Amino acid sequence: MKNVYTDLAVEAQNMAVNRTGGEIKGVKVDERSTENTKITRVDVLDDNAAKIINKEKGRYITIESDGLKEQNRIIHDEISQVFAEELNKLIDFNRFEYNPLEKATIFVVGLGNWNATPDALGPHVLNSLMVTRHLYNQAPPEVRNGMRSVCALSPGVLGLTGVQTAEIIRGVVENVKPDLIIAIDSLAARSTKRLGNTIQLSNAGISPGSGLAKDRMGINKETMGVPVIAVGVPTVVGAVTIVNDAFDYLIKSNIFSVTEKERFKRVEDVEKERAVKEILSPFLGDMIVSPKGVDELIKDLSRIIGGGINVALHPDITTENLSLYL
Repeated sequence: MKNVYTDLAVEAQNMAVNRTGGEIKGVKVDERSTENTKITRVDVLDDNAAKIINKEKGRYITIESDGLKEQNRIIHDEISQVFAEELNKLIDFNRFEYNPLEKATIFVVGLGNWNATPDALGPHVLNSLMVTRHLYNQAPPEVRNGMRSVCALSPGVLGLTGVQTAEIIRGVVENVKPDLIIAIDSLAARSTKRLGNTIQLSNAGISPGSGLAKDRMGINKETMGVPVIAVGVPTVVGAVTIVNDAFDYLIKSNIFSVTEKERFKRVEDVEKERAVKEILSPFLGDMIVSPKGVDELIKDLSRIIGGGINVALHPDITTENLSLYL
């Protein structure tokens, strides 16, 4: 259904495969698992593949774990470590570190609206971030070798500031001149099953609001002039997605006979879309839904992601001694 949007490359790739009936040329998918996580890497290798799955060229990594929703600190620490390892694989520190005393500056941006809990992941992550740029030049060399220069900003959203988020970030970049941007944002999913249990990392940058079909200036290497790594977790789905999932569930259930199921399977997407619009019309079509307990979920996710960024960026920090630095 064309009105069902997603920020997740793994979902976009699956939708494209279902739509075309086969694997997408120019898209490489690799999977591996740990005790509590499933890691999927989707590499979009050329412009044609990017057009088919509607994602920019680059690498997209998803870390899936039901443990993200559990109140289990041990599992959270494991996921944070996995996140740090995957983030480090996306960053080529050797490319922009010129000598041991002149480390890279990393600019971490917490995207989203701090007044709306499902959209507040980015600002909350900054609360768990170890910010060092203002202290870095004052620290002795032996200390600087164990940490990197990190600065952070939560720029708000267009509705609060009247200024496009990318414009604010670009202004800071022009003055601070960081070597790398890490942008954290809440995402929209295609499936309700992915709410709060999937972290996506990408070196392709981010377009805030794209998962909900909002047209915003992108935050990427082309617009910022430096590499951008995007990090996000799906915290919302559209009402259209919920109704569409209900359609699929009914088709797979035992409510209908085999003949009726086959008839439903032959219904074209355009007919499904028309039916969904009639069901949701006139007020529910643009409704965005977040999971129950999203406030606690955001707090846990922000600690996991913030801790993972600290471990990835600062060589002397590990998941075991992280609490000593905060």
